Amino acid sequence: MGLELYLDLLSQPCRAIYIFAKKNNIPFEFKDVEVFRDSILGMKASGETSSGLQPESLRKMNVVKKVPVLRDEDFCLSEGIAILLYLSRKYNTPDHWYPSDLQKRAKVDEYLSWHQINIRSNAPKTMWIKVLIPLFTGQPLPSEKLQEVMEGLAASLKQLEDMFLQDKPFLVGNEISLADLTAIVELMQPVGVGCNIFEDRPKLAAWRKRVEEAIGKEIFLQAHKLILNIQELSNIQINPQLKAQLGPVLLKMLK
Repeated sequence: MGLELYLDLLSQPCRAIYIFAKKNNIPFEFKDVEVFRDSILGMKASGETSSGLQPESLRKMNVVKKVPVLRDEDFCLSEGIAILLYLSRKYNTPDHWYPSDLQKRAKVDEYLSWHQINIRSNAPKTMWIKVLIPLFTGQPLPSEKLQEVMEGLAASLKQLEDMFLQDKPFLVGNEISLADLTAIVELMQPVGVGCNIFEDRPKLAAWRKRVEEAIGKEIFLQAHKLILNIQELSNIQINPQLKAQLGPVLLKMLK
């Protein structure tokens, strides 16, 4: 048994890990866990995940019951950033991803810390509002709620440009890093649900193009195929029991 990655490519951290592993030719077995097709815990109603992993095994491996999860022989790890750092160190990936230079590495760390309470706390809400909450509750949210989220995201994007991108090709210098990878997968979430956040931001749009080219178009599109065809998710039939279980929880998330 080698490296196994339990991922749902609707998830931003999962896409980052998938892209990183593919781009760096890291051998792994892709375990597809379809979180929102089955339940918020990634467990099918029949009692087995789409990856073939029994729910009890998943619970033992990951007590927080969410993706991504890495299993490397007997070693298990969750949390996207931790997994990216583990892979970069174990497989000695090119230095630009997570620089050995102390100050460059500190700038990557600075972005990753800022990201969690800014971009990560705003961008994903667009998919919750436009797709997932209506899917599980059967009712749309007021348009004012989306406007509120977009205003918060706009403020974060301005800080992203002013504090980190500035006039550089990438967030931490002249080459792509984990900062860029973490940022781009997050910002594709609103794009996937029809919120073109790059349209009136030429500097950010140019950065996006450079990031896609650095990753490689084929890998980038593989990772984002599902999010860019999100209407397919909107049409699936949700188990009534899951709707009853998750609907009230999801509504509370954005109050």
